[in-house]
Amino acid sequence: MFAVTGAIALVAATLAVPVTAGAGATGATGGDTEYLVLLEEGADRNQAIAAVKAAGGEVVKENAHLGTLTVRAAASGFVAGVSASSAVEGAARSRPIGTVPQQKKRSTVERENSLSGKTAAKSKKKTVGMDPLDPQLWGLRMVRSDLARMVQPGKKSVKVGVLDSGIDARNPDIAPNFDWKLSRNFAPDIPEIDGECEFRGCVDPVGWDDSGHGTHVAGTIGAAANGFGVSGVAPNVTLVEIRGGQDSGFLFLGPVTDALTYAGDVGLDVVNMSFYVDPWLYNCIANPADSPEAQAEQRTIIRAMNRALNYAHKRGVTLVGSLGNNHEDLGKPRTDISSPDFPPGTAYPRPIDNATCVDLPVEGPHVIGVSALGPSTKKADYSNYGLEQIEVSAPGGWFRDYFGTPQFRTNENLILSTYPVNSLQADGLVDAAGNITPDGVALGAQKQCPAGVTDYTKCGYYFVLQGTSMASPHASGVAALIVSEYGKKSRGEYGMNPDKVGKILMDTAQERACPTPPLQTYTNEGRPEEFNALCEGTRDFNGFYGHGIVDAYAAVTRH
Repeated sequence: MFAVTGAIALVAATLAVPVTAGAGATGATGGDTEYLVLLEEGADRNQAIAAVKAAGGEVVKENAHLGTLTVRAAASGFVAGVSASSAVEGAARSRPIGTVPQQKKRSTVERENSLSGKTAAKSKKKTVGMDPLDPQLWGLRMVRSDLARMVQPGKKSVKVGVLDSGIDARNPDIAPNFDWKLSRNFAPDIPEIDGECEFRGCVDPVGWDDSGHGTHVAGTIGAAANGFGVSGVAPNVTLVEIRGGQDSGFLFLGPVTDALTYAGDVGLDVVNMSFYVDPWLYNCIANPADSPEAQAEQRTIIRAMNRALNYAHKRGVTLVGSLGNNHEDLGKPRTDISSPDFPPGTAYPRPIDNATCVDLPVEGPHVIGVSALGPSTKKADYSNYGLEQIEVSAPGGWFRDYFGTPQFRTNENLILSTYPVNSLQADGLVDAAGNITPDGVALGAQKQCPAGVTDYTKCGYYFVLQGTSMASPHASGVAALIVSEYGKKSRGEYGMNPDKVGKILMDTAQERACPTPPLQTYTNEGRPEEFNALCEGTRDFNGFYGHGIVDAYAAVTRH
């Protein structure tokens, strides 16, 4: 558990302040659950704080820009109590503090090759690349980053925020582009769900990633083109860690909204969001299947996320999000059977009304939604889609692509990117000496060391994943190139209006028509009928591809 010491005071500064080392200890008098309290617009702050105290809560942090208070209180009763105040719009659980231990939330979609029941084959196909492992990056070629970098490889003054599980800055492909000064961790470890803390105060330092997800995303966006390992879509831009995710894979409301506020305050140009805000896959205004308290919580999540997204956008941040891996049309959602996903074992069936329920952040304001494609350019079976939410499509990997050929169910179909060695070791894919194990080889782990380096922690490690989480960073990389090419300096800061960035991203995407027939079936690939997807729309814009496949070269040359 985290402890609250006297070092945590109410932060009334203009910047959302992350928890620092030593700031989370056991013994909080407020209770064992952390909440985000949303103040009414223009409300009396002191009145809201008094309401928190009256409901048995303890304020530990304030985000003055969004009008939110981070509070610790009892697990039940607090939401209804504090929401009775006229100064409070609502409250929602932000993160647990003490809960039943849980295993890491590893995505079975992203690591489908580990569940295939056979060793995935390795392709012998050779192509020309910029860095030694780039020939394996079919996604880089699909978005034509290999051509774009000859015109615009990205500028150091363009800063891309990775709102995720952290970034392993030790990797030689990440280190040249990592911004230590601006990077922040807004999500301290929770031992009960993240495992034993490795660092003082249960706060991982910036430049560290136990999950691997954030490092993989960061490498796709901006791994350096340095003659080593892999390169990213925008290999010269600056990468900024704005960690809002737990090691276990959860992303709770408070850290996410704090990270988005920070992104706006420090002038990040692009923020990638490859996640949904836990614990609800869909947040609904008044779902009859939910209790009154759960309904109130979801309304608060919607309003708080909308405030945070609007805040970042208004301050020049281009927001890019993954559509999700639930193989459904987001405009015609199925019954949600996975929420709430925390605490474990509490999910129940929830019919979803499209008019009153949203998947956040991708269905929030100003977010560019990205679907995932396999190397054949077919929509990956797992990828969400739909005319209402999609803007563009991008390579996300698809293990089951190329049915009927030797490439079916091979690692070649996945997305290779940077990965932390500590995460690979935790999963038994790298041994204690830094060597890739036989399981690691079979599942696609790779290693490269700079000349003369014998310390394995200074080597580059790489791994393959699939998902819309892998598609979104391809689009974020192209967005960063757009800012690099067309951005301007204003008031000493380099940047570009995010609406203009989005327009160029969509206008220059490679148009792709729906398949013929438009009902894409995945029966041959071994999927049940539920995975079948109907593509609606025209060549110019449809539910599978949006405005098209993001195109880095067109984006920096045709506008």
